[in-house]
Amino acid sequence: MQSIPIPLVRWSEADQEHVARWRSEAGIASHGDIRIADDRTGADDAFRLLESGTALLWRGDWVNARHLMQALTKRADRRFGAQRGKAPKTPAEAFARHRETQGQRAALLNRLLVPLNADYTVPLRRAQDVAEACHAAYGAPTDEDSLVALRELLAVISAHEWRKKGVPVPAVQGRIYPHYGVFSPVRGEYVDLIASAPIPAGCQLAFDIGTGSGIIAAVLARRGVPQIIATDQDVRALACAGENIEQLGLAAAVRIVKADLFPEGKAPLVVCNPPWLPAQPTSPVEYAVYDPDSCMLRGFLAGLAAHLADGGEGWLIISDIAELLGLRSREQLLAWIAEAGLKVIGRLDTHPKHPKAQDASDPLHAARAAEVTSLWRLGKT
Repeated sequence: MQSIPIPLVRWSEADQEHVARWRSEAGIASHGDIRIADDRTGADDAFRLLESGTALLWRGDWVNARHLMQALTKRADRRFGAQRGKAPKTPAEAFARHRETQGQRAALLNRLLVPLNADYTVPLRRAQDVAEACHAAYGAPTDEDSLVALRELLAVISAHEWRKKGVPVPAVQGRIYPHYGVFSPVRGEYVDLIASAPIPAGCQLAFDIGTGSGIIAAVLARRGVPQIIATDQDVRALACAGENIEQLGLAAAVRIVKADLFPEGKAPLVVCNPPWLPAQPTSPVEYAVYDPDSCMLRGFLAGLAAHLADGGEGWLIISDIAELLGLRSREQLLAWIAEAGLKVIGRLDTHPKHPKAQDASDPLHAARAAEVTSLWRLGKT
């Protein structure tokens, strides 16, 4: 098997050439122009350099690096938060502009770099212990030092804190512990739909397609479904789901399987909560939010009839946010359902409760405020 080359980054420091592994979970290319920054570097000067495309490798105090990141983030919010040029004519244009500016903002902030030793220690003054968080996100330490965007490292640390304390979910009578890069079930409305939808009579088996953290499989198990097969193709998601199911004491009911969508066989209940927006993800966790060309949604619908037992139901959990943004029409969704040999048995709706739905300053506020999350009950025609 041909090995995949390790991305490297090179820079000059103290009249010497340096090389290290370049670490980026989002797949950002290594930087070609890197300068050294430390405690003497002001936020305004740093922002100008980052905006010009120059990356800054921090060699000062760790706490000061975090303070600088906060100052840079405020400047980036002002720089990219203001609407420039003509107002978008359609919700789709507003979404495209929002994604573009968010991408530009992320690219700029990701140019502030910090060193990471091979054992996941940070060689900076007052550096916090990040080894456990890095091990959880990146795997076992290697023998190579690396550079990483401070913004990514802070996300790794934050994710690990969530993983340690967990997210309370009443429907599973416990907590879900999301891993780095696996979507956290912080939006409870879709969980409430799954917890209240009528389960087909005598259901002894269910498939959970794209299980992620394992939340849907856990809810079904708590509701008394005796056997659930939960699938995912992401290694992190499989590990996360397995750990959550074990900690909830549901391992006897739930089996975790690596698969692209469906496992083998048929079930009287097949559930899927695909990403809701047809757009390109730019980071690991965004794969739970953005579904390029509605690929997973269309794949689930196209394959559902072949994996649904006679008289069974497929539950599609999806928001209409894509429709409100003009990215996909209700007619298109209904056409995919019909083309797959499926019919709509019923639908349960709920409205969002997350803070962005009430944030009038959000460029997508109109769509978020009107959003409806639905559980579509589908059967074979």
